[in-house]
Amino acid sequence: MPDETPYSRPVHEPAIRVMMMPRDTNAHGTIFGGVLLSYVDQAGAIAARKLGCARVVTVAMDSVEFKHPVFVGDVLSFYAEVTKIGRTSARIRITVVAERFEPPCENEPVTTAELVYVAIDEDRKAIPFAECRIQDAATAAAKKKK
Repeated sequence: MPDETPYSRPVHEPAIRVMMMPRDTNAHGTIFGGVLLSYVDQAGAIAARKLGCARVVTVAMDSVEFKHPVFVGDVLSFYAEVTKIGRTSARIRITVVAERFEPPCENEPVTTAELVYVAIDEDRKAIPFAECRIQDAATAAAKKKK
């Protein structure tokens, strides 16, 4: 049974906002799920990088639920929430909300996902998030000397 609770916008800013275009459609005329997954991954990476590490990689998409179709002209807001931080990894929840431009012009949650990102060094080896700022600062200093 669908949730009848009216949707209210999250209080924080979205990681990204994107308008869906005709090139993003599938054979059914709705937005292709792979397009949404790409933006979900980008939004999660933005949130993971805010934890202090310039280099992060996606290691898992534990769950993705497409709740409602997305249409051309919808403006999607990708909200990211860090739900857990481990030594080298961070779990990020993404909620995607569609701002509909066809009547009744409402905001509707359309997709949710749970992703895991790992902090890495220049050699692409996992490192603790606590070490990221030190390594990133050293890399920036070395580039300035060149």
